[in-house]
Amino acid sequence: MSALALKLYSQLMWLAQPLLRRKLIRRGRQEPGYLAAMEERFGSYTQPAEISSELVWVHAVSLGEARTAAILLNAMRAQTPGLRILLTHGTATGRAAGLGLLQPGDVQVWQPWDSPTAVARFFSHFQPRLGLLMETEIWPNLVTAATLRAMPLVLVNGRLSELSMKKALRMASLSRPAYGALSAVYAQTEDDAHRFRQLGARVAGVFGNLKFDATPDAGQLAHGKAWRRALTQPVLMFASSRDGEEDEFFKQISAVAQGLHTPGGTTTVASPLFEATWTGGFKVLIVPRHPQRFNDVQALAEQHGLRVSRRSEWAVGPADSGEAMRADVWLGDSLGEMALYYGLSDVALLGGSFAPLGGQNLIEAAACGCPVVMGKHTFNFAEAADMAESAGAARRVANLSAAVQTAVRLLSDTQSQANAVSASLAFAARNRGATAQTLSALQVFLPQTA
Repeated sequence: MSALALKLYSQLMWLAQPLLRRKLIRRGRQEPGYLAAMEERFGSYTQPAEISSELVWVHAVSLGEARTAAILLNAMRAQTPGLRILLTHGTATGRAAGLGLLQPGDVQVWQPWDSPTAVARFFSHFQPRLGLLMETEIWPNLVTAATLRAMPLVLVNGRLSELSMKKALRMASLSRPAYGALSAVYAQTEDDAHRFRQLGARVAGVFGNLKFDATPDAGQLAHGKAWRRALTQPVLMFASSRDGEEDEFFKQISAVAQGLHTPGGTTTVASPLFEATWTGGFKVLIVPRHPQRFNDVQALAEQHGLRVSRRSEWAVGPADSGEAMRADVWLGDSLGEMALYYGLSDVALLGGSFAPLGGQNLIEAAACGCPVVMGKHTFNFAEAADMAESAGAARRVANLSAAVQTAVRLLSDTQSQANAVSASLAFAARNRGATAQTLSALQVFLPQTA
């Protein structure tokens, strides 16, 4: 890459370190996980230094990537027992999820800040033999250091939206050499592959999405379905909701609760589902994408006059809690229980798709047999969203008002809902197989680590 561009970038990353510390401290007030082992981000480690070069480095920046890494790691360990993993993350939720992936001999640390000093300390200390980057994370100094050490660096389950590509092209003097230096890219879709190639990457395969190979937690799913059977009303879920969406969602839910909806803000008609009472129609479950916002989402709902019951307060299921059954909104304030929430729900709105945020992963919902209603902003998962829509597993609408109306209609139409459930399960089953293809492609690298 351009030596001058990399030098300027490195200076900026060095200067930004005090800002990063302050940001981590602020985040740590809401998520204490950000305060743990903070010096690891700057290349200071308490773990023993590695001298055997046995570690396979897997970078899973956040919660979604950690869950995807789990699918691949299970397959890799089955093929190569005793494989040792160096697992890195950038977020507290990713690190918490990654903890459950560790086996004896594995190491977990924070991703090093992308300054030359921190990156050099990281590689010198752990000496990984192979690096696997999950989905999206490309950092210039990390790639440069791996190249200088002749360490293969592979982007696995790679995805690249049109927006991200355009941003990368605006910094082509940094991004093109970084992508070009990767040993291989295994893309999710042909569209992703095309965009990676435009950035100079070596696309060695288009294998689909590893997330299709994930099996929902059977216990959670059964638990959620049992809770659902105990209810007399259907459940509408807002899955992985994001800041900027929840306020409008609560407005729409409040309008439905009053027996009204106003398409386009011009017409007022009675909602047949709510001709009786609010609690007699359906229950509302919201699961925010970011745990640090649980309290904020509850406060926002209460500002709309909605009563909230939190999952963490349920001794058993919602049907066994008078408070939960009297509430207007259930708040899913737990981590790692999405299969339970999808099992409890009859239809889910897809968070991140009703504001220009790119959408969230809808594959888990499909695997759990929960139909999805999504907005127009699904650029982070464009092909999966389009495929789900074509398969009948998802319905696309213009905005949250239309989403709530569509979901309400689906809840009241038993046959349409049953068809959507079947379509969701079939869609999930049809697209499996990326893990086997990825593992096969990695064999050119993995024997060197065993």
